[in-house]
Amino acid sequence: MTNQIITDLVAICAKKGIENAILSPGSRCAPLTLAFARHPEIHARTISDERSAAFIALGMAQKLNQPVVLVCTSGSAALNYYPAIAEAFFQEVPLLILTADRPSEWIDQWDGQTIYQQEVYGKHVKKSFQFPDSLNSSDQIWYAHRIVNEAINLAKTGPAGPVHINIPLREPFYPKKGEQFIASKELHIVHPHPSCKQLSHEALEQLKAKLAQVNRLVIIPGQQKPNPKIKKLLKQLALQKKVVTVTDTISNLSFEESISFHDHWLGNEKISEGLAPDLILTFGKSLISKPLKQFLRRNPLSHWHIQAHEGARDPFQHLTRHLDCDPLYFLEWLAEHIPSMNESYFSRWQSLESKVKENLPEILSNAEFGEYQALHRVIRNIPENSKIHLANSMPVRYMNFLGKIHQEISCNRGTSGIDGTNSSAVGCAFTTKDPVTIITGDMAFFYDRNAFWHNYSIANLRIILLNNHAGGIFRLIDGPKDQPELEEFFETKQALNGQSLAKEFGFGYSLVTQAHELDSQIKELFAPGMKAKILEIQSESPKNTEILSLVKEKIKLLLEE
Repeated sequence: MTNQIITDLVAICAKKGIENAILSPGSRCAPLTLAFARHPEIHARTISDERSAAFIALGMAQKLNQPVVLVCTSGSAALNYYPAIAEAFFQEVPLLILTADRPSEWIDQWDGQTIYQQEVYGKHVKKSFQFPDSLNSSDQIWYAHRIVNEAINLAKTGPAGPVHINIPLREPFYPKKGEQFIASKELHIVHPHPSCKQLSHEALEQLKAKLAQVNRLVIIPGQQKPNPKIKKLLKQLALQKKVVTVTDTISNLSFEESISFHDHWLGNEKISEGLAPDLILTFGKSLISKPLKQFLRRNPLSHWHIQAHEGARDPFQHLTRHLDCDPLYFLEWLAEHIPSMNESYFSRWQSLESKVKENLPEILSNAEFGEYQALHRVIRNIPENSKIHLANSMPVRYMNFLGKIHQEISCNRGTSGIDGTNSSAVGCAFTTKDPVTIITGDMAFFYDRNAFWHNYSIANLRIILLNNHAGGIFRLIDGPKDQPELEEFFETKQALNGQSLAKEFGFGYSLVTQAHELDSQIKELFAPGMKAKILEIQSESPKNTEILSLVKEKIKLLLEE
């Protein structure tokens, strides 16, 4: 009966559109492993390191917008999923986590590989289910089928996210020789039909009246996947000079008239004078820009957040309205009903944007060689169809300093940890033939080296490794940068380089330490090939901090003229 109900579980997954499963080896999970591996409609891969496996599944689900299954054995294996599950929860990425478990009577009895697995992920999953311990009646079988339906539906519906099913399994785990996995003829399938949420006529009339009192409107999209329809609407509003749109690189909504160099001036009160809006409209998730968040917090304004489900956040401490509807629907309404705005306000933002856009390339070209200049030159050569995965700390911040990026950007900003960047990008590479580019620092890169420890081709993966042999961001943070323990306890200096890893995993490798070496190596990096490639850019952490400070000072003087 155990194998039958597990076979049914997998069959339900397939009938509900799940096509990918990431499995980690173990004996207690053998019924799950075999059922997924043998199902003809599900592509199962095995990843030995559970922490990496979970981030790989996250990267796949980010790209596919569909749940990816995770399967592990009992005990600490389930705990290794936790960082990626937390990231998926706050980034609203659908995952279906299946953890094999001991029967309840053996928990905390000094039996092997047992921990308290029920609800082990706490508030970081949308819901946790406990599979029936025995399946001796038709009601229990119906209940097991119902759990699988509900879990998958919940993972997919707004907000999407991870859902956990803990599955106690009894021996025997393995089928007899020649035994086939055949699903029950009567599988109970529940299909959700999500609606496109809209606002009532009365609510829209109230909003229209409020908009009539506004003449400085700023739209700020948070992290999200590219949306051509929304981008077209925002561009239309900008061309009419009715709205200022500020786009972090992770919004994936930058366009010619949007503001993307805002990190260069919003921390300066003199330059930012007169830029405070009356009203901000937001949709999507988090922002990278700390200066933008601080600017909005310290100025009096109204904040409307568009989100088609409960749980609107208030990151700027000015939230006045939660618009419980689809962002595209509301922006289409806004385009028809927004009144005339203050054109001089729009022009002030655009003037600052243009000055940085026109002068930053020359300033960086004349700077000393380091991460900032190198990355500015590298991104101009990344193929248009490449998916870019950014590590946290400095890589994502550099990209925000460098303005509009037209490729699709992914970054694990749900929890903003350094763990899992490589693995998320590998997961993305599993789902597409397009190139996938990782831009990462050395700490994040070496922390997640097991992302490459598997037997699957990732020939479309390209890695740009910014190696300053330390966690350089701590030189920019007030506090640690002034401490005598900076290098040992904050930067945690390390001597690793990418060459040994490249040899170990059979990757192409090239090293750049000087500006004149960069152009030819960039071309080689993105040339077609049969294996993943690493371009390592080595620099010194103190020098990178000095260059960044000098560039910021030159931009400041330029904008204050």
